[in-house]
Amino acid sequence: MNVKSSVGATPRGIHPSPKEPDMSRSIPRLRDFLPQSFAALLLSVVCLSTSRAAPFELPPLNTPASTEHHAGKVIWADLVTPDLAAAERFYGGLLGWTFQTIHTGDSDYAVALVDGRPIGGLFQKPIPAGEHRQSAWLTFIAVRDVDAAKRMALAHGAKVVSASRNYPLRGRQAVLSDPEGAVFAVLASSSGDAPDFLAAPGEWIWSSLLSRDPGVEAAFYQQVFSYDVFDLASDDGKEHVILSSDDFARASVNAFPGDSARRHAHWLNFIRVDNTIDKVAKVVASGGRVVVEPHVDRHGGQVAVVADPAGAPFGLMEWTDSDSKVEPK
Repeated sequence: MNVKSSVGATPRGIHPSPKEPDMSRSIPRLRDFLPQSFAALLLSVVCLSTSRAAPFELPPLNTPASTEHHAGKVIWADLVTPDLAAAERFYGGLLGWTFQTIHTGDSDYAVALVDGRPIGGLFQKPIPAGEHRQSAWLTFIAVRDVDAAKRMALAHGAKVVSASRNYPLRGRQAVLSDPEGAVFAVLASSSGDAPDFLAAPGEWIWSSLLSRDPGVEAAFYQQVFSYDVFDLASDDGKEHVILSSDDFARASVNAFPGDSARRHAHWLNFIRVDNTIDKVAKVVASGGRVVVEPHVDRHGGQVAVVADPAGAPFGLMEWTDSDSKVEPK
């Protein structure tokens, strides 16, 4: 396994665990799933939180506050959906999430909780008549300094989607698009980042960036987040790499298949579940649909990609307590 490097970042010579998720099998059926307006939908998530005249306060990520900071770790996700109540029913029934609603002028935002811990948010955003858009999740990546990360990103081909903004309890955040147009957010949490413990069922456990050129994209994220970047062996002949920090694998960057009709770089987040096949059946029974059928991943558990009733894609992944995302020395 070869270490990839780019100017200004030096890998530590560690290697990703062979049990890290193999996203190569999940990519082909995603090729025609995301619409042209995917980035526009993610922009609308941010506009809701930045354009309201009414007070809009987000809860802290950690209560009590943590002193830990893990730059490069995915620490939050926001959903934009046309029907907040329907989304709460779907995710609550599927994953056992509970919700705390925050009223913001003419729209609502709900904080998703797992055992009382906030893990994400849901924005209600109606889709204008005649527009073909789908719901989407926005990925938030931890940084210590939002403005420094933004400057570094802009210097390497990113664009600003939403300017930096402070939320007293949450921290400072900004939304960017990478050189291929994949939208993501950076967040400096004022209450620290969660410790690097294995995600519990119902929590985010993995994130994947699907792109045209994983090597170039990985180099961009390495510059912004100081990731260690490594080749990931696969059987599809395409390029796949692992992004890691603090000796933990954080995410993967995966190539679209060569026959993809519409290639729009985007982030895809995975939720840990106890039984992927059972959850997939429940997704379908609850009005969602299957994007990638359940299959056994390289770490030995079942993984699948599904979409909620409004079309937002997300992954389901089994992970046993004996598996680790710590990189061996």
